[in-house]
Amino acid sequence: MIYTGGCHCGKVRFEVDAPESVEIEDCNCSICAMSGHLHLIVPRSKFRVTEGEEGLTLYQFNSRQAQHYHCSVCGIKPFYVARSNPDGIDVNLRCLDRRPRTVTIVPFDGQNWEANAAKLAHKSQE
Repeated sequence: MIYTGGCHCGKVRFEVDAPESVEIEDCNCSICAMSGHLHLIVPRSKFRVTEGEEGLTLYQFNSRQAQHYHCSVCGIKPFYVARSNPDGIDVNLRCLDRRPRTVTIVPFDGQNWEANAAKLAHKSQE
């Protein structure tokens, strides 16, 4: 299925190919807990920015490996490149126009990221 989504103001728009049934991570790390990001991780080939790429602002912190992209107008982070999945894109489920038919949300202990990150590596592989 192809799902569309974007930021709050609509400047940034994207498409993502994902199944009708998905497993989503709800991470408790500092940035995810504050932003409410629900993680739909897909291979990079399954994701396309369709509008507003020039309106994205990059934010990096701590190890500076993750690439958090925010809309420069409304500040929403619709997707990013996660440290755990540098070969993929991590889409915020909450930024999709419509959700997959079946969504299973599982807790992810991002506060202990080093011990748990490898559990996500398979999600961005083709």
